[in-house]
Amino acid sequence: MKKKLRTKGIALLALVAGLVWLIHPLRETIVLGLDLQGGIHLVMRVHTEDALRVITDETGEQLAERLDLEEIDFADIRTEGLGDLTILDLDGARRTEVENILAFNWPGWDFRSAGGNDWSLTLRASEQLALRGQTVTQAMETVRRRVDELGVAEPVITTHGNTGDQILVQLPGYDDSARAKEIIQATAQLELRLVQAGPALDPAALPPLNSSLQNLETVLETGATAWYQVNRVAAITGRDLRNARQGTDFQTSTPNVEFSLHADGAARMRDFTGANIGRQMAIVLDGLVFSAPVIQSPIYDQGQIVGNFSVEEALDLALVLRAGALPASLEYQEERTVGPSLGADSIRSGVTASIAGLAGVLVFIIFYYRLSGLNAVTALILNLLILVGAMAYFAATLTLPGIAGVILTIGMGVDANVLIFERIKEEMRGGKPPRTAISVGFSRVFWTIVDANMTSLVAAAILFQFGTGPVQGFAVTLSIGLISNVFTAMFVSRYIFDLVLSGRRHVARLSI
Repeated sequence: MKKKLRTKGIALLALVAGLVWLIHPLRETIVLGLDLQGGIHLVMRVHTEDALRVITDETGEQLAERLDLEEIDFADIRTEGLGDLTILDLDGARRTEVENILAFNWPGWDFRSAGGNDWSLTLRASEQLALRGQTVTQAMETVRRRVDELGVAEPVITTHGNTGDQILVQLPGYDDSARAKEIIQATAQLELRLVQAGPALDPAALPPLNSSLQNLETVLETGATAWYQVNRVAAITGRDLRNARQGTDFQTSTPNVEFSLHADGAARMRDFTGANIGRQMAIVLDGLVFSAPVIQSPIYDQGQIVGNFSVEEALDLALVLRAGALPASLEYQEERTVGPSLGADSIRSGVTASIAGLAGVLVFIIFYYRLSGLNAVTALILNLLILVGAMAYFAATLTLPGIAGVILTIGMGVDANVLIFERIKEEMRGGKPPRTAISVGFSRVFWTIVDANMTSLVAAAILFQFGTGPVQGFAVTLSIGLISNVFTAMFVSRYIFDLVLSGRRHVARLSI
């Protein structure tokens, strides 16, 4: 018996030593949430209609190229709206071929007669809904990569609201709101397109447009706005990028952005530039031509974007290019900045409430259960040590609702000891001696405590799954507290009883 108690005692001492080491101030492993350390809170809307517009335009352009390749006659493919196209004056004799092409390459589009030789293409509602959801998910991942590049620790990035197109971003400890918003919101659509004509100060001076051409703006060195006529379909896009970094143009010694392409993009770049030596290639970013160098020789996997960049602008542009382009534009709908002083006040209030609650509970438990109350006090303090130590080990984010979870853990920890003590008292009133009453009391109350805590644990799991940052913080601290509560109530409290009574041969009464 004594050997068994000694083994348990050594295990508990090792546990306490490990917990103290985990929560030592020098480790600083508990990350404070936005409401405690300050930072930026942003809510933005994803314009999913942008993605629908892009898929509509791309489908029209790609279909026109395919019909030309198959030598199927048509006058034009006109965009009627989001997810709506019209093929004008299609060769009716080859309608079946067109249907087969659409069924194989664009199965999500419905093909119907629009009267005469015109045919309409409509993107199905289910496809539009899926595309909107995919756009929000892709936008979240892009924002996450950009925030990671900013070096923000433990950011919160999740969906928000009931509309399905909002994103919540919380950046704890980051205070440069303007830079964060600019980097997160930058669309960063990089495209390399073949130049057909320009630059011209008046777009009317350019050759007439057709469905495969587009006029894009540029800013000349004089500051004047001009236009290039370029291919509507890009040879290379930002999806082909392998890396991007801030560099220096060796001719002008000014900051630029250097980029490299992955293997597939490099192969297409080599073929594209090799077939167009002597012609201009427009480097287009978010619909604006930054430069249009002449292709002197085949280019493989390297390139650069030259502009009137400062070092910080080049760094930020490289950052958003590395993180990837947004699939749609973002609109900020809510912005809050939490100062560190407000966070310090929250911590002070939370700690004060925790200490006051703990003190009140300790006084009551000792007054009501006498010396056995000290047993409960020890178990409760160890419960809190386990809670804080587990949060430090897992680098969990502590929020103000998380502090509320700590306070709730204090109450639930006492609740388990109350159940045990009342059961022991009931067994003693039934005539059992103290040792037997303790043994029977712990065994009979075990499943009651497990059931009670398991029910709360399920609720905490639901809160964590469906809640946002602060609610999840509450769920995490509550879950850890519930698990440690069962351990301290059933193992630690029982050990203390056994340890105190082990030195006494006969126990006539128990201070409870």
